[in-house]
Amino acid sequence: MHFLSTLLEDYIADNSQSEPELLAALTRETYLKIIQPRMLTGHLQGRVLSLLSKITNPEYILEIGTYTGYSALCLAEGLQNKGKLHTIDVNAELYDIQRKYFDKSGFGEQVVQHTGNALEIIPQLTETFDLVFIDAEKKDYLNYLNLILPKTKSGTVILSDNVLWSGKVIEELDPKDKTTKILLEYNKTLASHPLLDTVLLPIRDGLTLSRVK
Repeated sequence: MHFLSTLLEDYIADNSQSEPELLAALTRETYLKIIQPRMLTGHLQGRVLSLLSKITNPEYILEIGTYTGYSALCLAEGLQNKGKLHTIDVNAELYDIQRKYFDKSGFGEQVVQHTGNALEIIPQLTETFDLVFIDAEKKDYLNYLNLILPKTKSGTVILSDNVLWSGKVIEELDPKDKTTKILLEYNKTLASHPLLDTVLLPIRDGLTLSRVK
């Protein structure tokens, strides 16, 4: 679902920071070689992630859901010089394209790739994260949140993608649609959580910005 007209989306992109050439190349390769290229973060949301990371200036970033690495590269733009970005994806077939662009970016040594189930990997991480981006299995969003919160501190920013779920969150709920039901619960949890300040932004398919109190 497009929440804004294509013309207005184009105007917004044209009046935002330009997409870096490396990310434009990654976009082209993703569309040429990888299935479901619409999962790519894209220009506008990528610049939002970049700016939020630069404002936060994190030492440690956690990303759940790497895909081809576009969002990780955007988030890495705000990393401290000795900072690390841990990114997790279940699809081992995407590892090489991720690494190719991580190394081209200059952030290669700062990006740590993990392949496997995020629910198993997150408990093994020892860092306290300054910035977290959740963009993986929607059915596990609540589980991710519960695992992440003990690894945050006051001021940590948690970003959650696809929280409008193509508009399904405001449609009559199909009893068989477990994913939308979980996202509805997740959105309410973030909005009312005693440890979080939260605002849901209508960027692309919905991006929630939460801050740990």
